Amino acid sequence: MAYFSRAICSFFALLCLLAIVTEARNIETTNNKVGFVRTRGAHFVLDGSPFLFNGFNSYWLMHVAADPTQRYKVSEVFKEASAASLSVCRTWAFSDGGDAALQISPGVYDERAFQGLDFVISEARKYGILLILSFVNNYKDFGGRNQYAQWARNAGIQNINSEDDFYTHPVLKEYYKNHVKKIVTRVNTMTGIAYRDDSTIMAWELMNEPRCNADYSGKAVNGWVQEMASFVKSLDKKHLLEIGMEGFYGDSMPEKKQVNPGFQVGTDFISSHLVKEIDFATIHAYTDQWLSGQSDDAQAAFMQRWMTSHWQDSRAILKKPLVLAEFGKSSKDPGFNQNVRDTFMSLVYRNVYNFAKAGGTMGGSLVWQLVAEGMDDYDDGYSIVLAQNPSTAGLISGQSHAMTTLANLVNSPNLGKSNGHHPLGVGHHPLGMGHHRFGR
Repeated sequence: MAYFSRAICSFFALLCLLAIVTEARNIETTNNKVGFVRTRGAHFVLDGSPFLFNGFNSYWLMHVAADPTQRYKVSEVFKEASAASLSVCRTWAFSDGGDAALQISPGVYDERAFQGLDFVISEARKYGILLILSFVNNYKDFGGRNQYAQWARNAGIQNINSEDDFYTHPVLKEYYKNHVKKIVTRVNTMTGIAYRDDSTIMAWELMNEPRCNADYSGKAVNGWVQEMASFVKSLDKKHLLEIGMEGFYGDSMPEKKQVNPGFQVGTDFISSHLVKEIDFATIHAYTDQWLSGQSDDAQAAFMQRWMTSHWQDSRAILKKPLVLAEFGKSSKDPGFNQNVRDTFMSLVYRNVYNFAKAGGTMGGSLVWQLVAEGMDDYDDGYSIVLAQNPSTAGLISGQSHAMTTLANLVNSPNLGKSNGHHPLGVGHHPLGMGHHRFGR
């Protein structure tokens, strides 16, 4: 472990040094990049150049911005994120029913909440941050599939047995399509730009973490992905599209199920990401939930297998970019301290960097999650206030600069080629991933 510890410390020091010696991003310069993010083979490109990024999740942005007196919190997070050279943010473009809903009932929207989303997009544009916007939740938080099913029951629709009917029932699918169309065709009241014409939006996401208990094979979700991906592309061919999957393997390649964390969620990472309208693949990783009660060593080994397997599949089978779209370290975990989180994040960041360097495909990662000061109600254990956590902020900034520097060093025609030797030691646990818990 001594070697591993030195490797971690050295990498952490390198990232901090990069953050110190490199100036914070010039917002004005960034805003001049008005092109849409595209894919070229298994990598992202922006304005014709390789695009590698470091980013973050802040799911709450629209919900908070619906109250104009609270919008300063959105501005604060974007300002701090920009100072740390974070370039991509993933957030919700949904809030179905319940408190401060965007969609009050099917097809009925609260304009004040919509203007909150308008503000989020315009503010992201101001600070040079690209957005990934998700259309609906798998879970009951902010409505989700359950709310769609309840709306149909309330309307007297028959044969709604569970929220899993979301993927197959024509009424629920129509509700979803109507919401997608409402979002994609929305004209921003603050910029005058239709969402589907705004390059501030990097990508649409079909759903946050789709799951289906009624069909563990992944076929029900896969059919829904095919239908909805085609529908989104019929409305908007300018933006990238991803599913929002966690990465669980399904029936299309049964031998890969052994990589799953011992259970199924009804999705198929391979078959769904082979849908031609899906532009890039995503995975999430919360090993202290998925492997609850297992040792830190076992969880670390799983994390290495999880990232390596999906990276290899994205290169060899999907031939599409891969994004680690959620990961974090909970302050509620036993034995937590700031150094534990920083060490964990450095492990993940170095892995992301290694994969990106060893032949492209890995486009970046999005930590869960950034919040502004005074947002204790939104603290799920993973919340990071950059201004209050200088060591973490330095680590994040260092990773941002490392990924940007790597993109600048790689000639686009060669991005994705590898000599097969994993030049930074990917696959050999170079990060000392052995004694740290993972989780959400």
